[in-house]
Amino acid sequence: MGKIPVSVLVVTKNEERAIGRCLRSLSNFDDVMVIDSCSSDRTVEISRGMGTRVEEFSWNGQYPKKRQWCLEHLVTKYARVLFVDADEVVPPELEAEIRALEWTHDGYFVHGRYVMGDKALRFGMMNNKLCLFDKSKFMFPVVDDLDLPGMGEIEGHYQPVAKDNRASVGCLKNPVLHYAMGNMDAWERRHERYARWEAGMIARGAYPKDPVEWRKRLKNIFRTMPLRPWAAFVHSYVLKLGFMDGRNGLKMAGSRYRYYRMVSDFSRQYKDGAQDFSLKESA
Repeated sequence: MGKIPVSVLVVTKNEERAIGRCLRSLSNFDDVMVIDSCSSDRTVEISRGMGTRVEEFSWNGQYPKKRQWCLEHLVTKYARVLFVDADEVVPPELEAEIRALEWTHDGYFVHGRYVMGDKALRFGMMNNKLCLFDKSKFMFPVVDDLDLPGMGEIEGHYQPVAKDNRASVGCLKNPVLHYAMGNMDAWERRHERYARWEAGMIARGAYPKDPVEWRKRLKNIFRTMPLRPWAAFVHSYVLKLGFMDGRNGLKMAGSRYRYYRMVSDFSRQYKDGAQDFSLKESA
């Protein structure tokens, strides 16, 4: 079989521990490039040593942020692109599905299955990203978050949007593997930053429209739900059968509870005027 005709974009900054594993899983794609943000470790050296094209990115503090910059400025071999994070791996099942894809839609959501201790969780909440699409049909929107902490150069937790109403969206069956929870202390610190950003986005009503209407409605309900942290825990541990993953399932559900507890706390502080989100990162 030939190479898969999709351009894979891997955005990085100081990812020397993860980038090799990620790039090895992409060896059957025809066009792979790393877009690096001035890493101070061996990310670029490792990537080039594996024969991968590396593009440098330096954020100017304005829009476009990094992923949209990739869509606007990089010369890709194909219009169909796949965004992969450095801590993600495309397993053979997902690779085969993408290879066989008939592209009846303009873009596709891909589930993310978390990995703990080299063991993929089978149940519980998975993330869901519109990361495989025709770059002529979608774009990452501009939102009011340049003075909010937490995200910086990268787009936040929202999806790219269709450039017109004719673009259609599907969903792949097989997940990408997400090795984000190897260091739980780093996970918690990173998600505290994300929680500050999300609280600010909610307070401003700055979230863009989701590309799927029913997802937009559910997210709007969830963002205003009382006892949101407990709802997130029950959803992951009970409704999504996270308990079937044993201790790891409990850890995942607990991390979701703590994240949304932080979002709720920061949102309350923002409303009370006790928290200034502007340009302040957590310690």
